[in-house]
Amino acid sequence: MTRTVIQHVLSRLHDIGVSDVFGVPGDYSFAVSDAVCDDPRLRWIGCCNELNAAYAADGYARIKGVAALSTTYGVGELSAINGVAGAYAEHLPVFHLVGTPNMATQLARAPMHHTFGNGEYDLFRRMSEPVVCAHAVMTPQNVAYETERLIAEALYHRRPVYMAFPADLANQPMLGEAAPIPAPQSDPVRLAAAAEAIVAALADASTACIVGGILVARTGQRAALQAVVDAAGLPFSSMLMGKSVLDEQHPAYIGIYNGALMNEPVRQFVEGCDRVLMVGAPMTDFNSGAFTARLDPVRTITIGHHHAQIDGKTYPGVEMGELLAELAKRLARRDWPRLPAKSLGPADAGGSEPIDAAALYSGWESFIKPGDIVVVETGTVSMGMGFALLPKGATFHNQTLWGSIGWATPAAFGAAIAAPDRHVVLITGEGAHQLTVQEIGQFGRHGLKPTIFVLNNDGYLIERLLCKDPAASYNDLAQWRYAELPRAFGNDGWLTARVSTCAEFDDAMAAARNVEVGAYIEVVTDAYAASPLAEKLHEAVKTLYKS
Repeated sequence: MTRTVIQHVLSRLHDIGVSDVFGVPGDYSFAVSDAVCDDPRLRWIGCCNELNAAYAADGYARIKGVAALSTTYGVGELSAINGVAGAYAEHLPVFHLVGTPNMATQLARAPMHHTFGNGEYDLFRRMSEPVVCAHAVMTPQNVAYETERLIAEALYHRRPVYMAFPADLANQPMLGEAAPIPAPQSDPVRLAAAAEAIVAALADASTACIVGGILVARTGQRAALQAVVDAAGLPFSSMLMGKSVLDEQHPAYIGIYNGALMNEPVRQFVEGCDRVLMVGAPMTDFNSGAFTARLDPVRTITIGHHHAQIDGKTYPGVEMGELLAELAKRLARRDWPRLPAKSLGPADAGGSEPIDAAALYSGWESFIKPGDIVVVETGTVSMGMGFALLPKGATFHNQTLWGSIGWATPAAFGAAIAAPDRHVVLITGEGAHQLTVQEIGQFGRHGLKPTIFVLNNDGYLIERLLCKDPAASYNDLAQWRYAELPRAFGNDGWLTARVSTCAEFDDAMAAARNVEVGAYIEVVTDAYAASPLAEKLHEAVKTLYKS
């Protein structure tokens, strides 16, 4: 039988890896929601609100490479737009499926609910344009072609797309067919030239290293970059946004490069190399240590998603994966100088002593086990955990560029849905947690068993460290009984604890690793128990305010 418009789109999304659709239902989007529920290959994942659903889709896409989000017209899609924007900034292909009023209503410019009453039914789609790389209104006539175009755009740019489904067209039979659009291939001449130039440059170097970036993970090229490391013997680092793109237990790993702010030995090593191979690593503020990174352009080789650059020459039309494969074949193994990576190590504090920053982050470092999915909220926790040494197979996820407070809790839920066989560890501050806390109820609803750490430091610590007056009232929060929240949100039987001493912290972590249920641990520290990077930013800000 001929598929309907929405059935065809959902079938193609399933083909590329979507098994779950996050969203909130609404009257204009019932056709989308019904089609998801009627498809035995798909699962509807209802969230508490549209913003949380967008964050959850973001987390899912980090694990599976693609995700789908469903919202209703107007109020629903605008509630989600911040989460979609974050996916755009962080290079995540999220397919935003928006149910809209039927075409007769739109053509009549009727003043319907969820509109401004002005008859402009294309307004909200236009609002979305800056945060998606492509968009279309899906009809029986265009759905075959537009579906393939939007899939190709999303995968080429690794960014969200917007698909509108008028209520009266979504369930109509599709017309026509279209073949999938193949992924772009490198220009063979430019690919060979770029590879030869890089091989020659490294042959002339006495010291060299790789800095792996987030686009390696987003484009599924972890194995390809690891093959280059193994073939050439090159030492490698990463930036905060690309943390864990390669195995941090590998003997060639030297640690996080964060400009002049942290890890001075790593900075000296990277910036002192004759050649630095930057692979998919955008030079954003947090990535570059607040723009303190000093990489000599003459010695830097850049491999981007669709281009390469070396010695002042750009090679467009060169795909990252294909270039990495060429380098793995061409590079000869050498015994390059390298630097051993360092863990945070054990903290000095223990027993009945309060939990200070050293005990906090070294404790969390030791808690993470091989294969864990670690989701860390924006703020001081990400600045501390970014420098923890992860075990083999563990992956680190943080919204480093977009930095939307509250992202981590729903994103961890989305990641857990994507990989129910892996252990998810969520580490969040209580300020961010208050924005999106409802989604912890979804873990128990779907039988998921994460470990959640909520850092309660009595307010917005990162804001206290960055603003002129740390004691300003806008940095204060309502005092919640966090350890009681899992039961209130329906997670019966979870391990819960509230800890404020090092001994309690250690005992809670040991218990969490030995239970077959979810665990939720509120960790209470001093209001100013900040990680070293957060402290450095605080000192820089103090100097700025004095000047």
